[in-house]
Amino acid sequence: MHPSPRPRPAGVNGWLLRPLAKPLLFALCLLPFVWLLYGAFTETLGANPAEALIRATGDWTLRFLCLTLAVTPLRHWTGWHALARLRRMLGLFTYFYVLLHLLCFAWLDMGFDVAEIAKDIGKRPFILVGFSAFVLLTPLALTSFNRAVKVLGAARWQALHRLVYAVAGLAILHFFWMRSAKHNYEEVAVYASILAVLLGARVWRWARQRR
Repeated sequence: MHPSPRPRPAGVNGWLLRPLAKPLLFALCLLPFVWLLYGAFTETLGANPAEALIRATGDWTLRFLCLTLAVTPLRHWTGWHALARLRRMLGLFTYFYVLLHLLCFAWLDMGFDVAEIAKDIGKRPFILVGFSAFVLLTPLALTSFNRAVKVLGAARWQALHRLVYAVAGLAILHFFWMRSAKHNYEEVAVYASILAVLLGARVWRWARQRR
């Protein structure tokens, strides 16, 4: 006799475990890129398309960072533990959009002039902070696969991926300095509040576990 298949959990967890969940998330995560690409080709990004692309890719990086950091708190608050299988994809899309952000800056703003880019990174604090966040995010993207966990060991892998907290802080500081020139802090406050809640939830849970 063949063993009967294990019943799939009901509700949201059951839906998240469906084979369609990951391809659907992948398509949704690509939509901002497709929209920006369409806008660039159809010249509908406004009077300054270069600035629009740099700003939009930065905004989407922050949004995906928030979504990635929201996975663990949401799992604990809602019981939707199957969300964990989508966290890696969200994290990799965070890196995808930060790469686009850096590429748009290096190409559209600096014309791929390496010497000028290096000078700008050292001269302007908000660019230095943003580039530092990109550098710290890179090893997290490179070690986001199961094989990396086996090679590094679970403890070292977890310690490495705690760098995401530093990345979040640097990303907000980068955003704050960038908007300070125009005295526009509303969006900065929104993202800072979201990240404060998400990181605070992790600290609170860690403190409870230590008791």
